[in-house]
Amino acid sequence: MRAGLVLAALLSATAAPAAPPLPAGDAIRWVAQNVPPHFGFVHGRAPRSVAELGHGEVDGFMRVLLPRIAGYRHEFVEASTARYEADSRAGQTMCSTLHVRTPERLRWAYFSHLYPPMASREIHVIVHRDLLPRLAGERPAEGRLLLADLLRRPELRPLLARDRAYGAQIDRLLSRHAVPRLAVGAQLSTQLLGMLRAGRMDYTLEYPAVVGDYLARVGDPGALVALPVAEGLSTLLATVSCSRTPEGRRQIEAIDAAVRALAREGSREAWVREWRGERTDPQDLRRLNAYMDERARGGPRIE
Repeated sequence: MRAGLVLAALLSATAAPAAPPLPAGDAIRWVAQNVPPHFGFVHGRAPRSVAELGHGEVDGFMRVLLPRIAGYRHEFVEASTARYEADSRAGQTMCSTLHVRTPERLRWAYFSHLYPPMASREIHVIVHRDLLPRLAGERPAEGRLLLADLLRRPELRPLLARDRAYGAQIDRLLSRHAVPRLAVGAQLSTQLLGMLRAGRMDYTLEYPAVVGDYLARVGDPGALVALPVAEGLSTLLATVSCSRTPEGRRQIEAIDAAVRALAREGSREAWVREWRGERTDPQDLRRLNAYMDERARGGPRIE
C-alpha cells in the first residue's frame, strides 16, 4: 500500500501541470466586413453571435470552425482594415478571416491558414460594360487580360481600396504604379462597385462572386463585367490572423489547433456539406481534401 502511495506521489510530482482553463469571459473579437458572398451582414449589421453568421465561403467556414475553438466565446466587430491595423498596433487584440498575409502585415499580426483557394477566390478586373469596346484590342494571355497592360494605359482610370491586399503577384505589380486608392469602411465592396457603376472610374479589382452578389442586390445584373487576368492566378491560401499581442498569440494558437482538429474529424464530408452545401466544385473538393489530409498530419502553422 505504501509503495503504491509513493509511486502515485512521484507520478504526480513529475507530471506536467495542466494548463489552467480559460475564464468564461474570454472572447475572440472578430473583424466583420460586409463583403458578400464571402462574408455578409445577414441582418444588415455585424453578427451578434455565431448563429447569425451567413453561409458564404468565409463566414460559412467560421460557422463550422468557431464552435470547435476550445475555451472561447466569439464577438464580431464591424471594422475597416485601417482600424484593425491601428487597434493591433495600439496593443488591442482582434482576429480576422478577411485579410491576406503580406510581409507588412506580419509586423502587427500573426497568421495561420484555413483552407486552399477555391475557384471563387480569383481576383478579376471589374469594368463597366460601356468600357468593353475600348478593350477590344487587348491581347489576352490564354484567354486572360494582362493587368500590367491595363496599368500602362493612362486614359483608363483605376480605383482600388486602400489597405487591401490582392495576392503577391498583383501586389508587386501595383507597387510599381501610382494607382489611386480610396479609404473605405467595412462595406468596401459596395462603395467601390457603386462608384464604378456610376462611372466615376473605369475599373477596379474584386472577386466575381462579390460583383454578382452586388449586382443582384441593386437589380442591375449587366452593369459590370468581371474579366479574368493572368496575374490573378496567384491567389493565396485563405488565411486567419490575430493581432501580434500576447493575447493574439494565444488566440491564433487556439484557432490553428481547431483547424487541425477539424481536419482529423472522421465526418469531414458532413462539415464540408454544412459549410458549402452542394455547390462545391469537384476540383475544389479534391484540393480541400488534400489540404486537410496534410493539416491533420502536421503541426501548428503560425507565422
